[in-house]
Amino acid sequence: MATPTKPSPKATPETQPFWDATARGELHLQRCRPCDAHYFPPRPFCPTCHSQDVAWEPVSGRGRLHTYVINHRPAPGFEEEAPYPIALVELEEGPRLMANIVEAPAEPDALVLDMPLEVTFEDQGGMQVPKFRPAEPQEGAR
Repeated sequence: MATPTKPSPKATPETQPFWDATARGELHLQRCRPCDAHYFPPRPFCPTCHSQDVAWEPVSGRGRLHTYVINHRPAPGFEEEAPYPIALVELEEGPRLMANIVEAPAEPDALVLDMPLEVTFEDQGGMQVPKFRPAEPQEGAR
C-alpha cells in the first residue's frame, strides 16, 4: 500500500495573493488603509472597520508563540513527522496564524509560550507553506 503524501493547499481567488507571496519566500497579509489594521484570514473587507479599502502588504514574518499542541496521532501523509507541534503564532503586526513549528524538539521544554519565532517556508505539493522556527529576540522587542 502506498504511503499517503501531505495534502497541498489550494489557492482560491481570495487567497491567491497570499500564495503568490509565499512562492517568492515572502509573507504577505492584508492591511486596511483607513484603520491600518492587518488581518488574516483574507477577506474583501476589514474585520475591524468594515472598509473595503484594503491592500496586500509584506509583513516581517516575526512573531511569538501564543499557544500550541503537540500532535502525536498525525493525519495521513504526516506519519513520519509525529510527534509535531501545531501552533498559533501571533505576528508582530497583530494577526495570529496557525502553523507548524519546525527546527525545535516537539517537547514542552523546548516550546516556551511567548518565545520569538520567524517564518520559514516548506514545499508541500508545489506550494510554499509558511511554518515557524525559533528566532533570536529582536532589539527593543518585548
